[in-house]
Amino acid sequence: MLTWPHAETDWGTRLAIVEPLFLQIGTAIAARETLLLVCNTIAHAEQVRSHLLTQGVPAGRLVFGIAPSDDTWARDHGPLTTLQGDRARLHDFGFNGWGNKYPAHKDAAISGVIAEQQVFCGCDMQAHPFVLEGGAIETDGKGTLLATRSSLIGETRNPGFDQAQIEQLLAECLGFQRFLWLDHGALYGDDTDGHIDTLARFADPQTILHASAPPGEPEHAELAEMARELGALRTPDGRPYRLHALPYPGIHRDGDGRRLPASYANFLILNDAVLLPTYGVAQDTDAIRLLDLAFPQRQIVPIDCRELIRQNGSLHCLTMQFPAQVGLRDGQQFAAA
Repeated sequence: MLTWPHAETDWGTRLAIVEPLFLQIGTAIAARETLLLVCNTIAHAEQVRSHLLTQGVPAGRLVFGIAPSDDTWARDHGPLTTLQGDRARLHDFGFNGWGNKYPAHKDAAISGVIAEQQVFCGCDMQAHPFVLEGGAIETDGKGTLLATRSSLIGETRNPGFDQAQIEQLLAECLGFQRFLWLDHGALYGDDTDGHIDTLARFADPQTILHASAPPGEPEHAELAEMARELGALRTPDGRPYRLHALPYPGIHRDGDGRRLPASYANFLILNDAVLLPTYGVAQDTDAIRLLDLAFPQRQIVPIDCRELIRQNGSLHCLTMQFPAQVGLRDGQQFAAA
């Protein structure tokens, strides 16, 4: 799922610059699997469809939903999926703009709006009043949650919920059985209160790739402490995780000198490929090499994300995946156009 930028989103003033990047990402995804595109209007969808077809994307790989949007971070406003056998269930959690930092009422409604258009076929969607962003949770796919307390437990998301209550809710809704919490890990420029998808990710159930910074860099102390916390965690059978430190992508700033949260941990796993955010630095080569070792059965596809981090996110933040059990088809509004 990609929520496409338009003039009313935060990309409005740089739309001509960022749209080619969305086309590159969309083309890479649709080459391997069906791509759900959430567009602002039917006319917007027709325009996006035309651009992607021009890139050689097969028309049968494109599915559209029509919904107004504040922004484009589908990882945090898209639905989460659980599987019970071959049966998929979608979960529409609350989204409040990362703790009421930004307007988010349109984004918070997207999942429900496109579900009413029957974009998702063959599975039900359950709405939850609990605020939960997809970028705040990482899982091994076998019942383990990895997360930072700062992005899940606190008054800005779910006032009055303590850790035990949050664990109970996540166990009931998403099936988590183990909870691995981190108290450290931060990137300068991050506005999510420490989303795990910029910090530490499972490559497989025994292996974690994590952000790092060398001594002397601003993030070094926090990321080194996070690495120590990761080193103390254990797999379900009691073994330490295999840890691999991702390269430090350097310091990046926007035109006003503001630090931007670059991270190689924000990669996106696809069918037969991994899209890796790169930042135009020598360390990109090291990051490609490390992911190639971590995902030997997948092609590593580098995507220059320097433009994306201007809005404080990268590849994984921009997208939401669904298992094959979630059928997708064009929304009724678009199909009727």
